[in-house]
Amino acid sequence: MAKIRKTASIENGLMEVVQILSEDEIQAAIGKGSSYVRKCSDPQQLQEIDHNDSFKLDKACIAKGRGHPLLTAHEYMIAHELENINIDGSKDLSQILVRSTILHGKLTELVHNAQDPKSDKGTEISVLEKRDIFEAIGDLEDKILKIKMTIDNKK
Repeated sequence: MAKIRKTASIENGLMEVVQILSEDEIQAAIGKGSSYVRKCSDPQQLQEIDHNDSFKLDKACIAKGRGHPLLTAHEYMIAHELENINIDGSKDLSQILVRSTILHGKLTELVHNAQDPKSDKGTEISVLEKRDIFEAIGDLEDKILKIKMTIDNKK
């Protein structure tokens, strides 16, 4: 029977890693096999992944162009703690989605303007434009985490 894992938990992130990386890629990254990673992903087992191993697994996933499932899980858990796990029905999901749409529009506009031939460095993105783009990405990522937390905690 399949084990239930909380959304954006370390255990769920490890299962994503097993889906992204092959046995050989996992072995090359951490010197252990996928069975070890699956065991660490079981929320009912005492076995936990070492921080250095989780970093190496995320690094291997990034090298494949498939993101960083364990970092995402950490970000989610930290954001959850920062909000003091005080997530209730008063946070309207529709309002959060509207805000995320606005932030996505801002990001799109920044990227579009940075690549405009009439911008500071023409089609090349300047250091200042990169800073603004990364800040907009961070704002959007924060809002996406709030959406995940709100959905995860709705009963």
